[in-house]
Amino acid sequence: MHKTSRKYRTTLLAMVGLLLLLPSLASSYHGGIGGSQSHQGSTGQVDIDDVAKSGCLCHNEVADNSVQVILDDVPYAWAAGETYTLVLQLIGGPEATGTYTAGFSMRASLGSLASDEAQNWEIDGALDPQSLTHTEASAANADRSWTLEWTAPTEAGAGPANFWIAGNSVNGDQIPGVEDRWNQLNFALTEGDESSVAMGTRTLFAGDGNVAPPEPAHHGVDLHHMGAKLRAHWLGLLGFGAVIGVIIFAGLLLRYGFSTSYKGRSNQLRLRYKLNRRGDQ
Repeated sequence: MHKTSRKYRTTLLAMVGLLLLLPSLASSYHGGIGGSQSHQGSTGQVDIDDVAKSGCLCHNEVADNSVQVILDDVPYAWAAGETYTLVLQLIGGPEATGTYTAGFSMRASLGSLASDEAQNWEIDGALDPQSLTHTEASAANADRSWTLEWTAPTEAGAGPANFWIAGNSVNGDQIPGVEDRWNQLNFALTEGDESSVAMGTRTLFAGDGNVAPPEPAHHGVDLHHMGAKLRAHWLGLLGFGAVIGVIIFAGLLLRYGFSTSYKGRSNQLRLRYKLNRRGDQ
């Protein structure tokens, strides 16, 4: 009877542990995420209206500025009916050891979003043109970047367009954890006139700006790979040595050949020196 009771308790604990693990497993959205979501937070069940506005709370409950959310080619202002090609990239976060490296959720208050590397989020059975997220294929991009398009409203007078972007950089184990990092980039574009539209584009980012370049694969470069043959290298060294030799020879000539204090100077130089002195007198 005692053994049966112990076995029952062990089985019950194992089932409870599995149930606690299931919400985490179900929260791995490498196929895209958007709209309203629910997750199990530290204070209980948390419901959010939109992932792009609230962030990737299932991975961490607060944003982390060590992740740089960078949006390139952003206009200073929008013009009616124009389509703008933007590049979104995430830098920082954990090193990806699995297949899926990053994801994002984006929302625009005006216009429409589209991309060949992302997808519109589906709400109530219909695609939402103002919401965009990663796909399963693009979540595996090693550079954690996506090219997307935003088309401004076709009619003028719509007012400013607000954008919310939540970018998630993960370690690839497909289980939300403390190692995963996310950050947000929020901004607004005003409707512009000819002068503001002519200003071109800019780059917006959120983060601490601590972006380190990748380390080189090796520090040494073979001479032949630089386009110079070994013979040309030695000829260059000989030419450099010849220049140094000429400089030294010229210095010795000036010092001992034309110096008035050197005892070994020629009779011609001594005579010229005397004539010059007489002329001074």
